[in-house]
Amino acid sequence: MTGGGSLDAAYFDGIFAKDDDPWGLASSDYEAAKFAQTRAVLADRRYASAFEVGCAHGVLTAQIVDLCDTLLAVDISHRALALAQQRLGDRAQAVFRTMAFPREAPVGETFDLVILSEVIYYWDTGDLARAADWLRENIAPGGRVILVHYTGATDYPQGGDAAVERLWNAIGRDFGVVRAERHDRYRLDLWARR
Repeated sequence: MTGGGSLDAAYFDGIFAKDDDPWGLASSDYEAAKFAQTRAVLADRRYASAFEVGCAHGVLTAQIVDLCDTLLAVDISHRALALAQQRLGDRAQAVFRTMAFPREAPVGETFDLVILSEVIYYWDTGDLARAADWLRENIAPGGRVILVHYTGATDYPQGGDAAVERLWNAIGRDFGVVRAERHDRYRLDLWARR
């Protein structure tokens, strides 16, 4: 792990300039199983307003969009977002925006689902604190946050376990644990706003 600052748009644009599927999100059995489990955990209800941070090229977005009346999917990379829009086609409930969350965030909007899948370990502790503040203010009572993160070693500012624990320590008093799963290479955490 680098322990440095949050990774920026140039980092992700560089990755997507070299490969449209840099992490094998659309091609690996591991990712397919992880996305299927994420959808299964969320499929017990319908979401009026969902917010997906770091949608990349929209593989998970395509699997959860039908659970949502409206889904705002954002990414820091223009290239990734263009690929996501292409993947989702004319799904009217999907709205896409280029956004460097949590430094940039939706204002005046409340969500009943926020998806943080494979993103928070890219943030430094300052951005984790910003995300915690935003989550407390913008998730409706009873609304959910789902976090799905790789738990192996990374060269990112934080590891998956450390990042999730830091975020929980910042917002845990306002949320309850609905689900906490450990899988072979990832963890899935589902929290609900009190």
